[in-house]
Amino acid sequence: MPGTRKLGRTTAQRTAMLRAMVTYLLENGQIETTVTRAKEVRSVAEKMITLGKSTDLHSKRQVFSYITKEDVAKKLFDEIAPKYADRNGGYTQIVKIGPRRGDAAEMAIIKLVD
Repeated sequence: MPGTRKLGRTTAQRTAMLRAMVTYLLENGQIETTVTRAKEVRSVAEKMITLGKSTDLHSKRQVFSYITKEDVAKKLFDEIAPKYADRNGGYTQIVKIGPRRGDAAEMAIIKLVD
């Protein structure tokens, strides 16, 4: 897929990291990370919420195969997706919070829009 950031990791590591971050975002509502990671997480999280809006078996299997915790996937279908039923995209928001102390990497908070 063109435009995907590599984030200095192998494909398997990158996929595992994104799965974990998306799961954590859907579980807690927001996470603090670097801006580039937040932008990648936004892409995947929005796709998961869009899949959660349709309740057919195929989309449920796609979500359950990506999200690492079963209760979070269930929460996506029962609570998160219905909240955005009348919204076409734009389910997340990225807020920049300045540089990280150790290496001055630009940090951001990504959160689900209310």
